[in-house]
Amino acid sequence: MSEWQRQEWVDLMLDECETWAVIGLHDPRRTAYSIAELLQRKGKRIVPIHPLCGPGCEPVLGEPGYARLADVPFPVDVVDVFRRSSAAGEFADQAVQVGARGVWFQLGVIDEDAFRRTVAAGTPMVMDTCPAIEYRRRS
Repeated sequence: MSEWQRQEWVDLMLDECETWAVIGLHDPRRTAYSIAELLQRKGKRIVPIHPLCGPGCEPVLGEPGYARLADVPFPVDVVDVFRRSSAAGEFADQAVQVGARGVWFQLGVIDEDAFRRTVAAGTPMVMDTCPAIEYRRRS
């Protein structure tokens, strides 16, 4: 298991963290949508984060969305990032700024510098895996 997928951090996020901001959640045809649905089935509160979300927009999976992570008016436990690797690091930095308890980069999303910065700031981070995969490993 890579340092990016430390089991204690996966367990912390899946077991103890309730509110998941999902970066890139807007379009029902995208993977972010199906994973957000899974998280809801597991009892998590999801918070859609997408530039097209915001005041006056239709809810996504029944939840109001926000254009930016900084716009969310309540604490977020995990920031789950569905962006290409080259654009993902800024969301790890934002997660640290808003005091998230963890950062999760989805399967194929890898930014080693962001990982080092986030962990150095004291925030657990998981990269290059998916909650669906991790839940399946448990059953």
